[in-house]
Amino acid sequence: MSDCSDDAPPHPSPSTVRAWVRLMRAQQIVLAAIEQDLKAAGLPPLAWYDVLLELVRAEGGRLRPYEIERRTLLAQHNLSRLLDRMEKAGLVLREVFSEDGRGRWVIITDAGRAMQARMWNVYAPAIQRHLGDKLDDAQADHLAALLAALSRNS
Repeated sequence: MSDCSDDAPPHPSPSTVRAWVRLMRAQQIVLAAIEQDLKAAGLPPLAWYDVLLELVRAEGGRLRPYEIERRTLLAQHNLSRLLDRMEKAGLVLREVFSEDGRGRWVIITDAGRAMQARMWNVYAPAIQRHLGDKLDDAQADHLAALLAALSRNS
């Protein structure tokens, strides 16, 4: 008699578990290495870059906090504290949203644009060193396709 009933949820195969573990380890190792590169250059953490990049890409250099949250996948409480620090550093401003006095715009400043560019000058070579130097373009394209399959909604 089997220990598993037909109603039991399916378990991942050993190959799937191995892929999961390697994906998580690779993410942690590469992110930690890139964070260290930024820190060694006297720059803020990668989350700052992500917020600044989304603001640079946005029309008028402004987004609502929930839009930043959605685009960066940062949790609301983490984003709020991060924006406080970024505002104190002069990289962003928060303005009242005219259509709704309770809401705020987050607006990138000239200093924020300059910081995003400075960070990219360290981040780009770090991506190359920690990923590009280890995979050729065909492997990178294949990895990107595999990761895209994981990010599609079921």
